[in-house]
Amino acid sequence: MTVNFMKVHPAAVLPSYARPGDAGMDVCACEKATLLPGERKLVKTGLVMELPHGTEAQMRPRSGLALKNGVTLLNTPGTIDEGYRGEIGVILINLGAEAFEVQPGMRIAQMVVAPVVRADAVEVTEVSGTARGAGGFGSTGA
Repeated sequence: MTVNFMKVHPAAVLPSYARPGDAGMDVCACEKATLLPGERKLVKTGLVMELPHGTEAQMRPRSGLALKNGVTLLNTPGTIDEGYRGEIGVILINLGAEAFEVQPGMRIAQMVVAPVVRADAVEVTEVSGTARGAGGFGSTGA
């Protein structure tokens, strides 16, 4: 599968896989930003993407940023639909105790490109039963 990217900022970096077999491509910032503790910002990537028909891109946090700095993504996974042609932005939040500095070229997220299955919504008068039934959060004893 091929995904087309257009750079709209000189500091933009094409997403890439760090290792063979990785599910997510690293996505980099194209701008500086400072996130104070508890602050959230939209950080630009300088990229416009053209996804293949029948796919989506999901933006996900980087575990290293989350563990080491308390920086993660809001609205995760963030979905980018195949028809979107605006600049890709990543909503970062600093849940850590210290300010976090984003630099151009810094890996701030990972992107997974996946097929989309569309469903038809159908109204019915009842649904089939299961062993779980209506049991919600914690219903399995965990």
